[in-house]
Amino acid sequence: MASNPVTGQPGSVGLVTTRLVELFNDGQTLTLDCGATLAPVRVAYETYGTLDADRSNAVLVCHALSGTAHAAGYHQADDRRQGWWDDYIGPNKPFDTNKFFIICSNNLGGCDGTTGPSSIDPATGKPFGLRFPMITLGDMVRLQKALLDHLNIPRLVAAVGGSMGGMLSLQWALDYPERVKACVLIGSTPRLSAQNIAFNAVARQAILSDPNFNGGDHYDGERPEKGLALARMMAHITYLSEQGLHEKFGRRLQDREELSFGFENDFAVESYLQHQGSSFVKRFDANTYLYITKAMDYFDPFPDPETTARRLKPVTARFLVMSFDTDWRFDPSRSKEIVRILNWNRKQVTYQEFSSPHGHDAFLLEAPQYKESLTAFFNRLHKDHCARASQAA
Repeated sequence: MASNPVTGQPGSVGLVTTRLVELFNDGQTLTLDCGATLAPVRVAYETYGTLDADRSNAVLVCHALSGTAHAAGYHQADDRRQGWWDDYIGPNKPFDTNKFFIICSNNLGGCDGTTGPSSIDPATGKPFGLRFPMITLGDMVRLQKALLDHLNIPRLVAAVGGSMGGMLSLQWALDYPERVKACVLIGSTPRLSAQNIAFNAVARQAILSDPNFNGGDHYDGERPEKGLALARMMAHITYLSEQGLHEKFGRRLQDREELSFGFENDFAVESYLQHQGSSFVKRFDANTYLYITKAMDYFDPFPDPETTARRLKPVTARFLVMSFDTDWRFDPSRSKEIVRILNWNRKQVTYQEFSSPHGHDAFLLEAPQYKESLTAFFNRLHKDHCARASQAA
């Protein structure tokens, strides 16, 4: 891993390598919430920064539905695109690699190096397909915990994520309260609403209805690209705001001066969505989309007051909850619900709402006040960390 940027990008972590590790290969198994087990399990992950002597400055970045372990930097000097959160991870950025050791792993069920439906089933020698067991966000966190055990990292300064990544961060606080000091939940939710479950259901039907889906066994032939592209196009609309779409596209025509009076892509927004769909199918697996959206549907850590109180009782982490005013996929009311639950149970929580035209995707994009708030929060965490280290010495 290069410590100096070779790409000309200021503050970049430079060239990085995705690492692969095989866990649960010593007779142990990863036990899933559905009752099934997996072994061995491969995990793809990247790290940025330097782990301090007592291995206590680690921050776990949890990615959203279609994210990967590649959160920052470049894989090659001539890469056209950096990691998905490169604006926020690096020297003197909110997740400052001069202070913290940042870890990001591809989620269980993924298709970018971590074991998932497209991985080879050791029992058959063929891709799992739909024979892969159903998974939950709790299973994903269980695998992340196993990775941290492998890296000999006993405790996290913070678990942080946007969208589904925020849900994973919350799961960390609930499942391993002794191992996480702070949790940052951005544009997230304590559970999916009926509307969000409905969006996921339609996306899955688009994939399942593709003639090339073949019961999930499509790895040796034509893949269900049309269905996956359609699922992505529909989901992408929910990641944007009406304001953002209007400002970017309005009713502008695409490569024409007059309407076609047919079913071609007359409007620029149509071409944009088609591009999003066609580019997505080149890097993502249709089966992974099915499994991860279903895992999001299942997430509901606070189903009733009694369960909520029991799960939150051992939690000592401080929380930062952030939302964006134009996010209608996980609108600010969902973040405020998390804040209310934490307040009712006397947990330390700070809430901030930001104005942005970018909708749900705002957490990925440049936003000065949002960036400043993240920086201030992590500066306080680092100050507290240094104070404890000084006292221990």
